[in-house]
Amino acid sequence: MPWQFTVSPDFPPDQLPGWYVFNTWLQRTLGEPVHLETYLDFPTQRAAIAADQIDLIYANPYDAAMLVRDKGFTGVARPDGKSDEVVIAVAANNPATRVEDLRPGLRVASTQDPDINMMGMILLEPADLSDANVVHQPCVSGYALVARDLAKGVADVGFILADAYDRFSAPLRASLKVLARSQIHDVRHVFLVSPRLAERRETLLNAMLALSNDAIGRDILNGLHIPAWEAVEQEDMEFMIDLIDTLAEA
Repeated sequence: MPWQFTVSPDFPPDQLPGWYVFNTWLQRTLGEPVHLETYLDFPTQRAAIAADQIDLIYANPYDAAMLVRDKGFTGVARPDGKSDEVVIAVAANNPATRVEDLRPGLRVASTQDPDINMMGMILLEPADLSDANVVHQPCVSGYALVARDLAKGVADVGFILADAYDRFSAPLRASLKVLARSQIHDVRHVFLVSPRLAERRETLLNAMLALSNDAIGRDILNGLHIPAWEAVEQEDMEFMIDLIDTLAEA
């Protein structure tokens, strides 16, 4: 039976071919079959995690904390120098020029990405906004839909992964205005392995670190929009888990 690999549902659709290429590379590295299973939403993926159906995962920071703490997963690697940051955006014609200009009752468009939504709500606090006085409008299809809802006036404010915003087309970015951008730096997606594969961690880590050393490996990384991998040690995971707990309590 193949090992089960999955990635956080918040990745952009244009990265899917890159993850299939990476999955093929995983099979060669482990010398065993690996099946890439993608999920359309977080609840479905979390049900698979709860049922112990996942062996390897590229997880968003919030879920990575849960996987390590509750499921015994071990961190292997994370994107080098690439953190998860959130952009607070409004339509280009919105009169607001800063977060403090926003008012209660506004409609917030967001995906199901838990760490981005958490950081987004923290950035709205200077305007005295909270879950109690805003209306959340989930956009399951991704960050491009958040942007389009803002441009069409369907939503007033949007939470967008900064990396996704930076890769929007010029016309789509021109339809938006950025009011704030987080600079936390230490919140990142992480590649983890389940306890069933913990003994293969070092093999995987060394191979992932070496990907940036040759042209073929760099092509694989380019398909994932990852410059290179860096090692994740237990203390790195513990620091990020503590940081996420602190942010969640803020």
